[in-house]
Amino acid sequence: MKSTFFVAALAAVVQAESSVVQAESNETEKPNWAEKIWNDATAAITCAACEGLLGTLKGAAGLGQHALENILADVCKLAKIEDDDVCEGIIAEQGTSAYYVLTHLDVGSHTSKTFCASITSLCEYPDIRPYNLTLPPRRPGTKRPEPSGQKPIRVAHISDTHVDQHYEVGANYFCSKPICCRSWDPEVDAPGNTSYPAGPWGNEQCDPPLRLEDSMVKAIAALDPDLTLYTGDIPAHDVWQANQTEVLLNFESTYDNLGKLGLVYGALGNHDTAPINAFPFGKVPKSHAPQWAYDAIEREWSELVQNGGDASDFASSYHEGSYAVNSQGGKLRIISYNSIYYYKYDFYAFQEPMEHDPNHQFAWLIKELDAAEKAGQRVWLISHIPSGHNDMLHDYSHSLDLIVNRYAATIAALFFGHTHTDLFQVSYTNYTTRSADTASAIGYVAGSMTPDAGSPTFRIYDVDPSTFAVLDYTVYTANINSTNSTDHEPAWTKYYSAKEAYGAQLSPPVTDPKAELTPAFWHHVTERFESDAALFQKWWARTTRDYNVTECVDSCQEEQICALRGGDAQFNCASKPALSLPKRDGAVVQVAAKPPRPVCEDGGLPRVLSMLVRKTGGAGQLDQLLQEKAAAYKA
Repeated sequence: MKSTFFVAALAAVVQAESSVVQAESNETEKPNWAEKIWNDATAAITCAACEGLLGTLKGAAGLGQHALENILADVCKLAKIEDDDVCEGIIAEQGTSAYYVLTHLDVGSHTSKTFCASITSLCEYPDIRPYNLTLPPRRPGTKRPEPSGQKPIRVAHISDTHVDQHYEVGANYFCSKPICCRSWDPEVDAPGNTSYPAGPWGNEQCDPPLRLEDSMVKAIAALDPDLTLYTGDIPAHDVWQANQTEVLLNFESTYDNLGKLGLVYGALGNHDTAPINAFPFGKVPKSHAPQWAYDAIEREWSELVQNGGDASDFASSYHEGSYAVNSQGGKLRIISYNSIYYYKYDFYAFQEPMEHDPNHQFAWLIKELDAAEKAGQRVWLISHIPSGHNDMLHDYSHSLDLIVNRYAATIAALFFGHTHTDLFQVSYTNYTTRSADTASAIGYVAGSMTPDAGSPTFRIYDVDPSTFAVLDYTVYTANINSTNSTDHEPAWTKYYSAKEAYGAQLSPPVTDPKAELTPAFWHHVTERFESDAALFQKWWARTTRDYNVTECVDSCQEEQICALRGGDAQFNCASKPALSLPKRDGAVVQVAAKPPRPVCEDGGLPRVLSMLVRKTGGAGQLDQLLQEKAAAYKA
C-alpha cells in the first residue's frame, strides 16, 4: 500500500495554491483548477514525475508545518479516506516527521530517489551506496557447530500483541474506523445498537481484548518454556489518538503479563511509541526523540531479563531500544537491535544525506558480535522488522546482511515479528547463486497475537542447549470465532510443526528430533515449494493460519519463494502490482500498489497514503478543496 495518489494530489494542491496567489496579481488568468490537479495527478504515476513532485512537496512544507498539516488533513477528509477525526488525528500525530524531512530534502539526491522507490513505489531503488562497513577478518576455523544431541530447551516466541485496553464486548466489529470493537459512535457502535456484536475473545476487524493475552500467557506457561522472546508492537492500532499515557499503560500491562513467563527478552516495535514509526537519529534535534519511550522500555526490560537470567550487562549495553546480554550461563549472547531506524515509514530515515549507520548501531552490532565470537559464544539476534523484508530500506538491509554473513558461524538464528504472518527468511553468501551451499543464516518470523492476519498465534522452539540452534518449532493457535459462541476460554492447540510439515517432505527426510533446522534445510524447503505446488499452497495458507487465503500461483508463487530467499531486501523480488485508476477520458492508467496482505505498515499516515493511492474518482473532491483554498487566499 503506497502513497502515489497522495503525493500527486498534494503536489497538485500546492501548485494550485501558488497559481491562486499569481492570479491575485493577474485576474485575467482563470485556470481550470480541477483539470490542473487531475492532470498533475495522472502524470505522477510515472517514475520520471516523482522527484518533480518532491519539489512541490517541499513547497508545501515551505508554507509551514501548520499549513502542510491542514492540506494533508483536508485532502484526507475530502477524499473520504477515513472519518474526519481519524484524518485530523493521524496528521496531527505524524505531521512533524514528514515536515522535518521535506524541509531538508534535496530533490535528485540518493535520499529523494530512495523516497520515491520506498514511499511511492513508482521507481526502482537506486544502487546501494558504497560504504566502508568495517568488518574484522574471519577467524580461521570458525564454523557452525554440530548438534550436541542433548535434551532440547524450549523457547516461546510472541509478537505483535496489540492489546486494545478499550475493547468492548458487544460493540460493533464492522465500524467505520481503522479498528473496531469500541463505541466510537454510541448510536451505531455501542453494545445493543449494532447487528455486528464483538465476542468476548476478539474479532478479525479489531485488536484483541486483554483477556486474550491473559489466556495466551496462561497457555504458554503450561508449556513451561525456559525463556521467551517478544519481538515488539504492544499498543493497539488506534494510531490517530496515540499518546504517551496510553503507550505507557500498554507497556506496563503487557510486560507485567509477560513477566509471568519468567525470563523474557524483548525487542522494540514500530508501534511502541507515539506517534508511531517516529524514531529519529543523527542530525534530528533531540527534542524529536521519544526518550520517554526508551526510558520506559529500559525499565520494563531490565526487570524481565533478571527473571532467572544474567542481567549484569543490560544496563551498560542498553541504548535507545537496543541491548546485548548474556544468557544460559554465558554460553548464549542475545542481541536486540532497533530495526525501526531502517524502516521505510520512519520518515526520519530520509535525512539529507541519508546516514550510512543510523545511531552507529551497525558499529555497535559488529563490536558485540566480534566479542561473542572471540568468547566462543553463540548469538541470537532479535528485532521487530525482518532484515530482508520489503519494509526495510535497501542500503540498511544490505549492511545488516553483510554483518550477518560475516558472523554466520556465530549467529545461531534471527527472530522477528512485524508482518503478523508466519514466515521464515534465508540469507546467502551469494545471491546470484542461491543454493543450499550458499545459505548462511535463517530468520524466524512469528505471526501475531492480534487476529487481523489470522488466528492468534505463538511459537514454541525446540533449541539445542549447547549450540542454541533451532531443532524444530511448533505453532499454536486459538480459534476465537468458535470460542466466542461458548462460555469457555480459547483452546490453544497445535497448528503445525516445521519438521512434520516440511522436514518429512525433503529427500532424504529431516525428521530426527535432534537434527538442526539449518539455513540449508530451509533452502531445500523452498526448492520443494518450487517443485510441489500443493506443498507451497499449504505453506501459503499457513502464513495467515488459513484465514482469508487468496490464490497464489505462477508469478505470485515465484515472488513469494524469492522473498523467502531474500535476507538482503534488494534481492527479495518485491513486485509492484498494478492498480487501475480511471482517467477523465475514461481510459485507464496503472498505479503501483501492494496486494492487501496484512502487515503492520497498515497504520497511521502510511494507511492514509495507501488509501489515497487506491482512491478513484476523487477529482470532484479535490476541486472542492481547491475552491476553498482559492477563496481563502482571495479573502
